[in-house]
Amino acid sequence: MMQVWAWTVDGTGCMLDLAKPIGVGQMHRSSLAIGFALLSAAACAPDSSSRLVAPSSPSKITNGSFDAANTYANVGAFIVKRTSDGQVFPVCSGTLIAPTVFLTAGHCTAFVATLPQSDFSAGVSFGNPIAWGSKTDPQAKVIAAISVITNPELNQRQSDPADLGVLIVSSNDTQGIAAATLPTAGLLDQLKDGHALKNAVFTAVGYGEQGRLVGGGPPVFLDQNPEPRLFAFSSFNALDPGYLRLSQNPSTGSGGTCFGDSGGPNFVQIGGSLVLAATTVTGDPNCRATNVDYRLDTQTARRFLGQFVTLP
Repeated sequence: MMQVWAWTVDGTGCMLDLAKPIGVGQMHRSSLAIGFALLSAAACAPDSSSRLVAPSSPSKITNGSFDAANTYANVGAFIVKRTSDGQVFPVCSGTLIAPTVFLTAGHCTAFVATLPQSDFSAGVSFGNPIAWGSKTDPQAKVIAAISVITNPELNQRQSDPADLGVLIVSSNDTQGIAAATLPTAGLLDQLKDGHALKNAVFTAVGYGEQGRLVGGGPPVFLDQNPEPRLFAFSSFNALDPGYLRLSQNPSTGSGGTCFGDSGGPNFVQIGGSLVLAATTVTGDPNCRATNVDYRLDTQTARRFLGQFVTLP
């Protein structure tokens, strides 16, 4: 059965560390994976603004840039809002693929669905940047999720994890935001067969952390507050049945994703238009080598997505 969670009110609770190895040296790209804590007054210390804030944060994702021109305005953050104080916390990233459908990663929706409905509400913010935790702007727009849906085929298989989820929202709240274009069936296979993937440039977008700071103590991940929408360009690495693997090695000029970017898009130019080829799901734990993304052109992905949008 499809997992559907209808949200009514918000609140408090402890968010667990969801870092789960996907492969050798790989971890989910959600903020949850690095101990992003939403703390319950009853069960935890009242550190209400912790998302692993570093001493300083550059305006880059990993060798990326701030989306100052709102070029990627259909990319938003998957937000949870706490009832007790109204504070919001970005959990993952995602993309509007229809006026009522916000696409993200299934491991993100599956986790948020475990939070008490009396304590938290789920939603989407297209703010750029987004103030969170103790800096939450009570006037900032957060689009309430009508329901949070996880792909019922979500699994731990290496070949095809079906790692997709959606938030259903009101079209009244997304007016003026153009939905992203999904790929045709087998698009990436066709590009590979035509030798077009080797030199393809992909654009990763998200609200994740900006990389790892080393020196002067234990390494920490850089995280800004307010959290900006960032983008970076990645080069092709490999294509698997369920995954698109991209290089984000800064020594070769590539950038990429980090924790908090899970569910966010990886666009590629097709015929002069941006196509949402894959969603970020995992990568190397140092956020410097590989961005591993779930393909949206497979039959598994299209079987889920086709329930909510008209597919190309």
